[in-house]
Amino acid sequence: MHVLVLGGYGLIGHPVVSRLLESGHQVTGLGRSVSLARRICPGADWVERDIASLTHLQDWLPILSGIQIVVNCSGALQDSPRDNLQALQADAVKALFEACRIAGCARVVQVSAVGVSRDADTAFLRTKAEADEALMTSDLEWFVLRPGLVIARAAYGGTALIRALASFPFILPMLQEREPIQTVGVDDVADAVLACVEGHVEARTAYDLVETQVHSLKEIVLAFRSWLGFPPVRTVPVPRVIGQAIFKIGDAVSFLGWRPPVRTTVLRQLATGVRGNPEAWLRASGRLPSSLSTILSHMPANAQERWFARLWLLKPPIVVTLSMFWLASGIVGLIEMERAAAILTQRGLGAELARAAVLGGGMVDIVLGTLLLVRSLHKTAAFGMIMVTLAYLVAGTALTPDLWLDPLGAFVKTPPGAVLALVALAIADER
Repeated sequence: MHVLVLGGYGLIGHPVVSRLLESGHQVTGLGRSVSLARRICPGADWVERDIASLTHLQDWLPILSGIQIVVNCSGALQDSPRDNLQALQADAVKALFEACRIAGCARVVQVSAVGVSRDADTAFLRTKAEADEALMTSDLEWFVLRPGLVIARAAYGGTALIRALASFPFILPMLQEREPIQTVGVDDVADAVLACVEGHVEARTAYDLVETQVHSLKEIVLAFRSWLGFPPVRTVPVPRVIGQAIFKIGDAVSFLGWRPPVRTTVLRQLATGVRGNPEAWLRASGRLPSSLSTILSHMPANAQERWFARLWLLKPPIVVTLSMFWLASGIVGLIEMERAAAILTQRGLGAELARAAVLGGGMVDIVLGTLLLVRSLHKTAAFGMIMVTLAYLVAGTALTPDLWLDPLGAFVKTPPGAVLALVALAIADER
């Protein structure tokens, strides 16, 4: 079968694409940026489209040419300048379902989420519910899969946050949320999608994909800490007001193009729980999704997981520290322009040229420090910091070589900043 997978390079989408390819299906993946997907999954064809822009029937018909089955694994956590949930999860998907009917693509698998409802507290669940209802009232051969908290070897978003929390040294700060959470392994989700694609389970049915056990957030974080191999530490409760402030900061950071998991949608979801009923899936497939302990035991952690957890925890301080370093350098240079220019004039450079050099250098520092905070320009800014530092050291060595012996370390302290920019560049990828 020729299967179109929306969001085919995501946490769920990538394993689904791999499972379909392994089973002999032809797969076309679709997403907003597929350059990386083409390299890591060359067995599939890839179509680059912003799903949120495909809100009309006519937008989908050319894409559906030759497609027999559609699997929707796309989605986003929360509205931001980068994501419009109403367009992405409801309007575009409803247009897709209508296009499927016209194009003769009769079978559709919708990967939704447990807890969807038109009255839900979050736009994420409300828009998912809107799309689910549109599909379930259509005459298509549909399947709606509603996974709980998805656990995979890959990690970003909420699962990356859990690993980061689990890696805290000395103490374990925890929000005191006690609502039950049910998990599901991404392999079980991929198996469920394959079963739907191949017609092995009853159609026109919604299935919750969750384990039978329930956990608190604290239990899940502690399970991941044990999985990572970190020693036990004391748990410290985080007052809800502090948690709310942190999650509000996450909302603000999303306006710079980032997708931090600490956003109010996550906090509201934790307050209501993540739970479903796997009985329908058990009756249809004859098996239950694996438990959290089984999921973790089947993907043993090693050094790379521990590195990731710690570096993911350190990523915000790295980015902020590096940005503040360059901003402060530029601002101080402009404030103390005459003193900075004097260092150059004392070594034979003309006064006007010296001031221009200090002014230009200060402005470059400020621009790079600012752009580092913008997600779409982050890599460019980090690379620019490395190049500017090298140029600064080369020019500075030629004009003022004695500053290498300056007791305040004017030159000696500079290379570590470039190394930190290299670290920021190395950990810039989100998925």
